[in-house]
Amino acid sequence: MSCGESHETDCSEILGHLYEFLDREMPDTECSKFEVHFEECSPCLEKYGLEQAVKKLVKRCCGQDDVPGDLRSKVMGRIELIRSGEAVPDHDVTAGTDHDVTAAPATPRES
Repeated sequence: MSCGESHETDCSEILGHLYEFLDREMPDTECSKFEVHFEECSPCLEKYGLEQAVKKLVKRCCGQDDVPGDLRSKVMGRIELIRSGEAVPDHDVTAGTDHDVTAAPATPRES
């Protein structure tokens, strides 16, 4: 998606990393690029607002569900493998558990 305007940071880059911004999982310098972009691009700001509202709704409705520790550690291990660029095993990392990791990932709880 692009608004058709020229920006220092392209709309596709902003929208491609929107959840990292929402979850504050990026350096402050990257966050400031997003904030500048939102000031000049109303379509991206609207998308940000929508995703932020959905995230709050999910937290309110599902935020009380406890995630078993073994599932959390397996999922976090797989995320770290992906982030580091290492090869990710094709087999199910949750083999032997009753947990389904194909469902939408839980968002981190905010304090």
